[in-house]
Amino acid sequence: MLAALAALALSPSPAPAQVSVQIQVNIPANPQLLVVQPGIQVVENWDEEVFFTGGYYWVRRDAYWYRAPSPRATWVYVEPHHVPPGLTRLPPGHYKHYRKEQAKAEQKAWKEHQKADKKAHKDSQKAQHGESKGDGKGHGHD
Repeated sequence: MLAALAALALSPSPAPAQVSVQIQVNIPANPQLLVVQPGIQVVENWDEEVFFTGGYYWVRRDAYWYRAPSPRATWVYVEPHHVPPGLTRLPPGHYKHYRKEQAKAEQKAWKEHQKADKKAHKDSQKAQHGESKGDGKGHGHD
């Protein structure tokens, strides 16, 4: 009986099925990249959105993501839970034919938005701080 169990334990088990899907993405060997978010870049003025982040090039086709370690390498399908969250939050199609002028305008708008948020937060804290101190009125002085 022990010999049978040992033989069973040592026998190879069937491997789980794997699906391998590859695509072609014909971008230049050294594409010009533009920053779209901290840590995420896109290939400038390209027919489809090709991003670079985490040491990989990424492309979304329909609802599927593919990646490659370099522009001319084999592009392979990536399970959704392995796609960086920053990529999945990008609006599909927004960065197609993305140009340097757009990147500069968006970065300027983003900085202005952050500046306005910071000022609003500061004003809010100042108002709250002023309320907690009181305004010095109503203490028996006429």
